[in-house]
Amino acid sequence: MIAGVSKAVFSTLATSGVLKRLASRYGMRRPQSFARRFVAGETLAEAMAAAESLERQGLTVTIDHLGESLTASETALAATREYIDTIRVAAAAGISRNLSVKLTQIGLDVDRATATDHLRRILEAAVESDFFVRIDMEGSAYTAHTLDIFENLWGIGYRNVGVVIQSCLRRSADDVRRLNELGARVRLVKGAYREPKDVAFQVKEEVDARFVELMRVLVSQGVYPALATHDPAMIAATQQHATSQGIDKSRFEFQMLFGIRRDLQASLAAEGHPVRVYLPFGREWFPYFMRRLGERPANVGFVLKSLLREEAQP
Repeated sequence: MIAGVSKAVFSTLATSGVLKRLASRYGMRRPQSFARRFVAGETLAEAMAAAESLERQGLTVTIDHLGESLTASETALAATREYIDTIRVAAAAGISRNLSVKLTQIGLDVDRATATDHLRRILEAAVESDFFVRIDMEGSAYTAHTLDIFENLWGIGYRNVGVVIQSCLRRSADDVRRLNELGARVRLVKGAYREPKDVAFQVKEEVDARFVELMRVLVSQGVYPALATHDPAMIAATQQHATSQGIDKSRFEFQMLFGIRRDLQASLAAEGHPVRVYLPFGREWFPYFMRRLGERPANVGFVLKSLLREEAQP
């Protein structure tokens, strides 16, 4: 219940214009500023530098150009072009060819046709550079639209694309079965959005139990699934299931967020597990940052101390 309250509070704070202006003023001002714990930077160059550093440590990355809920065709088109530029720059830099995309950033709030067309342009650029594109899952109001768009593009032959499923949603077991039947690659997460009771499980223990159930189906029957979690219990459950079923470590990967549990990322990689870091960057970092705080309220003290230090410095 406490976790649910925290998520609700931070979901509300994420929409605060005052906090966003304050964060924009201080959040990325210095190399050690508080937001850089979770966000690689505001520019693509900063993201590339962070990616290269992670890959020297034996990790891989998926690049995420932050932004969401764009309602104007012009800004959605601009975001699409930025994704395509990201693909080209990352390919030239020789880093992991893996990209995460939010459909509301490329026009889903304009209309489905716009988002579909823009995603297709991104996938075409990704094919040229041998990139894999993961469609991020947003709030439950977008779940059906996201999966429909994914299946439409899958149906016309795009295979360099995967999608995300949230274990908190009551519908997810059916979605996982459908995606496994297609042969699609799935990233499994618990879910970072505040959702109504009729749509999502509200108690952590239920969300965790569903995560384990879906993980077992994906690891046993899926195509190179990604288990996105920092929870040692979920990681241990995955390792135990894979061992008991004789499933090699190379058949799935763990994914974690930039700046969170770096020790765990390193230890899993040292054990021979593929580990991919979700690497976000961009000027629209504040809503993402607030969702991360909602997931780990212990980080709030760290952020408040950082803000006070920034305010005190000229």
